[in-house]
Amino acid sequence: MRQSQLFTKTRKEAPSDEVSKNAQLLIRAGFIHKEMAGVYDYLPLGLRVINNLRKIIGEEMQSIGSQEVSLSTLQDPEIWKATDRWDDEKVDVWFKTKLKNDTELGLGCTHEEPMVKMMKDHVNSYRDLPRYTHQFQTKFRNELRAKSGIMRGREFFMKDMYSFNKTQEDLDEFYEKVIVAYKNVYNRAGIGDKTYLTFASGGMFSKFSHEFQTICDAGEDHIYIDKEKNMAVNDEVMQDQILQNLGLIRENLVEAKSIEVGNIFKYGTRYTSELGLVFKDEDGSEKTVVLGAYGIGLGRLMGTIVELLSDDKGIIWPKEVSPFTVHLVRLGENSTVVSAADNLYADLIKRG
Repeated sequence: MRQSQLFTKTRKEAPSDEVSKNAQLLIRAGFIHKEMAGVYDYLPLGLRVINNLRKIIGEEMQSIGSQEVSLSTLQDPEIWKATDRWDDEKVDVWFKTKLKNDTELGLGCTHEEPMVKMMKDHVNSYRDLPRYTHQFQTKFRNELRAKSGIMRGREFFMKDMYSFNKTQEDLDEFYEKVIVAYKNVYNRAGIGDKTYLTFASGGMFSKFSHEFQTICDAGEDHIYIDKEKNMAVNDEVMQDQILQNLGLIRENLVEAKSIEVGNIFKYGTRYTSELGLVFKDEDGSEKTVVLGAYGIGLGRLMGTIVELLSDDKGIIWPKEVSPFTVHLVRLGENSTVVSAADNLYADLIKRG
C-alpha cells in the first residue's frame, strides 16, 4: 500500500471522551473510529493488525487439530432455554430482537449451545471423536458499562474454540495442548513474557478454569504470581487450602494488576447433556460427549498490546502483529530517486 492512498488521518489530540490509552492512541493514529460507547470501527491499519492476530491464532489452533467454521450470529432461543441461559435474570448481557412475525431472537454473546447443536448432526459414534472446531466471529454483549477502549466493548471480535471428546481424560490431554498453543499465540504477539497462566474458579463445571493474564498497569484484575514457577492465581482461588494443593506459598506470591487476554474451560457434560449430544461407545453403550471451550478476544488482545508496548512516542507493534513490515520513504522528486523507490517498492510487494 502507498501511504498517499491511505484515506485515514492522524490526530494531534486524543478524543476528550476517551480515557483509556489504547483507544486514545489507536484513534489518534487512525487505526480505529469510535461509533459510540463500546462500539468501534476498524480502519485499514487497525484491520491489518486484527487480521495478523487472526492469522497467528488460526495457525496455532490448526496446529492442534482444530477446524475453522462460522456459525450464525442470530440465535434461536430454544436451545438457550434448554440450558437455562436465555432468561435475562440468568444471563444479563443479551441483545434481543424480534422478526416481523414477532419471533424473538438473540445476537450471539457466546456459542457453546449452537456449536453443540451443530455437532449433533456429525457425532454419532466413538469413531466420530475427538473433534475440535473454532471460529472468528463478532459477538454482542449488552454490558452495563463499556469501558477500557477496545478491551471491553458491546460488540467485539472473538476467537472461540470448542473441543468434543469421549472422556474426561481425553479432554484433559487436549486441554494441555491448548495451553501450549495459547502460550505460542502470546509469544508471537509480543506479550508472552508478561502473560501468565492463571488459576481461576471452575465454578460448577470443574475444580479450576484458567485465564491468561497479562501484567499491565491498565488492568482491572489482580493476580498473585509465583515467578519461579511461572504461574499465578486470581482472587477467587487465593485461599490457603487451594494454594497448598497447587504447591504455592502465599509469602512467595507477588500481587500485580493484569488484563485477561484469554480463558479456557472444562465444561464436562454441561451443555452436551442438556442438548443431547451423545455417542455410541465401542461397547454399544450411549455416552455423553465431554466439552471444553477456549476463548481469545482479538480486540482485547490488540488493546493490551497497545497498553503494554506503547511509549511517549506512540505504539510499538511486534513484528508479526504490525500492519506493515517495512515503511519505505522516498526523499525528493528526483527522477532517479523516484524510479529506484518505485522499483524497490515493486520488489517488496512481489516478495510479500
